[in-house]
Amino acid sequence: MASDRKTFVFSEVSKHDTVDDCWLIIAGKVYDVTTFMDDHPGGQEPLLAVVCKDATKDFEVLGHSDEAKEMMKKYCIGDVDQSTVPLDHTTNPTIDYSYRAEGRGLGSSGKLLQFLVPFVIVGLAFIIKIYTKQTSA
Repeated sequence: MASDRKTFVFSEVSKHDTVDDCWLIIAGKVYDVTTFMDDHPGGQEPLLAVVCKDATKDFEVLGHSDEAKEMMKKYCIGDVDQSTVPLDHTTNPTIDYSYRAEGRGLGSSGKLLQFLVPFVIVGLAFIIKIYTKQTSA
């Protein structure tokens, strides 16, 4: 039985590298995730970070759930001709690998705020306490 799946060359896939037109290569398959960009639990950044390369290792490192893997099927648009994919398949060091499919990654500024906000609140409470003592005296 002949396959109806289209086979893409890497150069064609790599042209789709924006928020408005995003294709990924994972495990030899090509996925058009453009309509999924806003729904991705980790935001758009992890998807955009792996365009123009084979994202298989990045996808596996993140430990996606079986549900996420099942969901991918609806975005699959074909296969990639593996002979056209560059041999450099190293993981992208710019990705925050603490992200997991079950929760949204905060990024470095979000983590800093998460750390600083309690200190700011305590500091403000301390200042208010001192100010109220001075005005009542």
